[in-house]
Amino acid sequence: MHAWLCENPVGVDALNWQELPMPQPQAGEVLLEIKAASLNFPDLLIVQNKYQFKPPLPFVPGSEYAGVVQAVGEGVRHLAVGQRVACLSGTGGFGTHTIAPAALCMPLPEGLGFVDAAAFIMTYGTSHHALVDRAQLKAGETVLILGAAGGVGTAAIQIAKAMGARVIAAASTQDKCDLCLSLGADASINYSHENLREALKTLTQGKGPDVIYDPVGGDMAEQAFRSIAWRGRYLVVGFAAGPIPALPFNLALLKGASIVGVFWGDFAKREPKSNAAMLQALAHWYASGKIKPVIDRTMPMAELKAAYAHMWSRAVKGKLVMVNADA
Repeated sequence: MHAWLCENPVGVDALNWQELPMPQPQAGEVLLEIKAASLNFPDLLIVQNKYQFKPPLPFVPGSEYAGVVQAVGEGVRHLAVGQRVACLSGTGGFGTHTIAPAALCMPLPEGLGFVDAAAFIMTYGTSHHALVDRAQLKAGETVLILGAAGGVGTAAIQIAKAMGARVIAAASTQDKCDLCLSLGADASINYSHENLREALKTLTQGKGPDVIYDPVGGDMAEQAFRSIAWRGRYLVVGFAAGPIPALPFNLALLKGASIVGVFWGDFAKREPKSNAAMLQALAHWYASGKIKPVIDRTMPMAELKAAYAHMWSRAVKGKLVMVNADA
């Protein structure tokens, strides 16, 4: 097997494509032949030693992937050799094969291909947990989605619309805004050229959004929070912009608003039955056409460094997926 090995987490340039011994699954594990693996923002942070999860060295990055079961370890009953699965395990995806925890593998229904499957669990799991579980979003409410053209943003648009919400998508270019509108967003804000607060005031007749979905952080956070509706819920999803904002607590008091943390990864570990039920529901939504990952492009696994550069340029719309030759 071959994989991109991180022996020193000082950045993407330190990754090396290496031949490694074929591993064998232990109890509770499966060996997967990887067909596709998506690139997520944590995959960038983890090779820079900036992510909250720091795996022991050396490690193979690639948190989310899909492939075919090649061997099963002791005690694995729900998966079989030859079965198609997707997995989100935190590491291991950027290679030809990997060992995956069987409990984290999602059997793929017919019709869900490897590329879409590799771009499915993290973005839709995060966005569903955020909007349905943490925000308790109701039909008819207004949702503002920041960074709306990214992976979690495009998933959030589709989930919010499936729940009957009104969606305002905020993005940094008109091209990205147009993509959001094509996915069903009711309105868009190009925050490179429009004042976010003024635009929100106009689009909500001064009321403000009931829910704000924020995977970006940075300077935009306080502007958005100052526009939130009475009893609004501000979802802290991530910090793609880099800086972690410090919001004045009096803003929450004045709006009767809630600041709600969204850590889907820990939710999946702490509440596995609830997470499994959620993923099953999402798979049904995919089958019925309610949701479908937005794929910016696919690239050969060997071009991972170029893929990282494309992500760093913030030009990605939806998800970028690495594929092995026969995927």
